[in-house]
Formats: sequence, structure tokens, C-alpha cells
Amino acid sequence: MNKMNRVLLMLIAMVSIMLLAVGIDRGIKHWEEKRWESEREAFYEQSRNEIREIQTTIQTLSEDPQALTAYMEENGLNYVEDEEELTESAAEEAPEEVQDLPGEAEADMAEAEPAGEESPEEEETVSGNTASENIISGNMLIKSFVSGNSISGNGISGNSISGNIISGNVISGNAVSGNIVTDPYAADFSLRPPTKSKVCASYEETMRINQNDKAVIAGSDIDFSQIKITCLGDSVTAGSNLSKLENYETMSYPYQLGRILNAKEVVNLGIGGSSIGRYWENAFVDRYSSIPADTDIIIVMGGTNDGFCASEKELGSLEERRDRTFAGDLDELLRKLKTDYPDAEIVLATPLSNVLHDMLRRDRSFLLPQSSFVKIMNQLAAEYGVPVIDLYGCNLLNTHDAAVIHSFMPDGVHGNEMGYRVLAEHFAAELIRIYEAGKTEPAEGQQADMEETAGTEEQTDERQL
Repeated sequence: MNKMNRVLLMLIAMVSIMLLAVGIDRGIKHWEEKRWESEREAFYEQSRNEIREIQTTIQTLSEDPQALTAYMEENGLNYVEDEEELTESAAEEAPEEVQDLPGEAEADMAEAEPAGEESPEEEETVSGNTASENIISGNMLIKSFVSGNSISGNGISGNSISGNIISGNVISGNAVSGNIVTDPYAADFSLRPPTKSKVCASYEETMRINQNDKAVIAGSDIDFSQIKITCLGDSVTAGSNLSKLENYETMSYPYQLGRILNAKEVVNLGIGGSSIGRYWENAFVDRYSSIPADTDIIIVMGGTNDGFCASEKELGSLEERRDRTFAGDLDELLRKLKTDYPDAEIVLATPLSNVLHDMLRRDRSFLLPQSSFVKIMNQLAAEYGVPVIDLYGCNLLNTHDAAVIHSFMPDGVHGNEMGYRVLAEHFAAELIRIYEAGKTEPAEGQQADMEETAGTEEQTDERQL
């Protein structure tokens, strides 16, 4: 009996020790999580402050092309990132070659204006403190683009926008000498060698892509007049960097997209400072339900703020897909969008490549290259059958090129009015390509007209018989 009691006591002691060990282990993990949460919040606030400082510096320099070029070269910011194996997970864009490409400054691009809308012969708009743009006979001549007060974090949501067709005004700009290199790989991003030593030449690619986009828009006969679009995103979607300007909402890419496509309505659900993952704030996955139930197209554009804060831990993996990681939260977002909006066309857009990301990484070795996020976005999109507008991969509006900053992206990460116009035209052209490739059914209004026409034809045939 005593022997049995001793055995029971030993077993109880062993179980108690095991439970104690498990409790201690869980307690340590919980403490570590709390400590990291506190450190992360402090780091995020520090990152926000540093981002504002960098934006202010770049914005000031964007007014002086020579000073901006010198700053970019001095800090090594005019080099493209090592793309690693990014091209294996996405189909890259290869814009068609076009004639009469813009040279250094004030070069015109081919106008692509939707039928039925005439461009104003003359119009003047002030963007920021010193910027101006003159529209003459449909050709846009950018003089000194400086958008004012570009600090991310100011939010805007729920702006319901409807509009008419926008004229396809041509875009050109002042190229920055000394920083633009003819890139033999520009036409096909997949041919770029994995190197950090190539000077970025995004300006020429942006102009070439924009010409091609305008041609697609001009040649399209797809009717979007009964289509409702919702844009879920961060400050690049909200256009909140221009919030001190009057009617700045009309400068955002969603508003301009609605006018270009003559869409029925465009809802802007962009909030400055938000992220795809739950480790920053206003995560997309926690607010996607604000998307109207009758939305026909959902554009999800994000990843910029994720890149400003996420380490390998926050990035996560597609194997685990844990909550509060980029991989896990994006997987949840796409799954819920597919489930809750089964009739909507869901489109995922990768972030624009930006110099702020590189500057933050200098003193923070745990931050990851943007390509790490883009690779996961491409893989999950393929898994869910979601088309991707790969802004990062096509090198559009890449601010590692000083000419892009000077003409379109004055704070290094956000657009001015013309920068958002270029972005809107690219989204418009890509949506047209998606609809054409999928042989999408006609819009509701078109379908009704077709059915009415078919009924009339049947009656005519009966009378003839």
C-alpha cells in the first residue's frame, strides 16, 4: 500500500512539474509577446515620425531637380532593389513599344480620350504651393509639380463618388538629368538581372506604360456605366497627402478612375496609415465589411505601410498563415472577400516601389525588402484566382528615379494630382484588359438592351413568317 502511495505521489509530482513547466513556458511567451507589442508600438511611432521627416525632405528637394538628383545619388537611392525570385511568382507586364517616346522635358504623349467628351482647350490647376499645369489642345505640359503637405496618416473613408468620362489629357514632365539611364530591360521586367547596381529608369517606363494604357482606354468599347467600384487601401488610395488642398478628393486615383471609365459609382475606402496586416492599424481585414454589398469590382491596393514595419515575424508564412501576420491576414482577407462578395470581380494591386522603404531599412536590419510582400501577394492571388495589377513588378511610378519624384510623386511615396492620374489610367486600362481577357458578360444596362433588342428581332421574324 505504501509502495502504491509513493508511486502515486511520484506521478502526481511529475504531472505537477510538467504542468508547471508548461505554465512557465506559456507565461514566458505571453510576457515576450507583451514586451514585443510594447516595443513594436514604440517602433511604429518612431517610424511614422521618421517617415514624415523623410517625406518633408524629399518634398522640399522635389522642387529643385539638381538638388534632388544629388540627394538621390549621395544616398544611393536611385538603384533598384534586388528582386530575388519575385518574377517566378507573377506574370510581368511588357508594355508595347511606342514611337516618339518623351525625352527629357516637356514631351507629349499620345492622347487617349474616350469618345463623347471633349477636352477643355485651356485649364489651370494649382496643386500644392507652387505647382501648376497647363492643358493646351489636349496635351498636358507639366511644369513644376509640388504637392503640398504629404504626410501619411490622415484618413478618409466612405466617400461615394460618381462621375463622367474624363478627357485623356496627355502627360509629360521635366526629366531630371543625370539620373535617367536607358534600360535595355525596361520592356520586359522579367529580364532584369537580380542586381542592386542598376540605376532605376522608371520615368521612361512610366511614360511608355501610360501611353499604352491610354491606347487601351481609347480603344475600349466596354460599358462601365452600370458598374460600381470600391477601392480598399491606404493613403495612396485616399489621396490624404493632398488633404490640405480644396476638393482634394477629386485628385485621388479612385475618383479619377471613375471618370475615366464613366463608372456608375466609385467608393473610396482608403485610410491613411492603414495596412493589410493587423500589426499596424486599421487593417484591411478588419474593415473590408464596409464594402457595399452591390459592388461589382473590388480593388485592394496595399502593402506600403506593411513594408514600413513588418519583420520576418510579422510577415509570416504561407505554410502557417497565422493571425496578425501579413501572410495570414491577407489570406483571411481574400478568403472572406471571395465568400462575402461572390459576384464581385476582386483585384489585388501590389504596392508602388518607394525610396522611403529603403531609407527606413538602413537603420533597421529586421525590415524586409518590398519584394518579400509582393511575392506573397502574387502567390495568394494565384491560389484564390484573383487577378493582380503588379505595380511593383512593372516599375510604374518607382520613386528610386528622381524624375518620377519631381514629376509625379513629390514626397517619395504619394502622388500629386498627375501622379494619381497616371495611376488611375493604369488601373482603368488593367480593368479593361481583365474584362476583355475574361470575356465578361455585359453590364446590367447592356444586358437589358440586348434582351430588348433580341425580343424586337423575334417579333419581327414572327411577322415576316
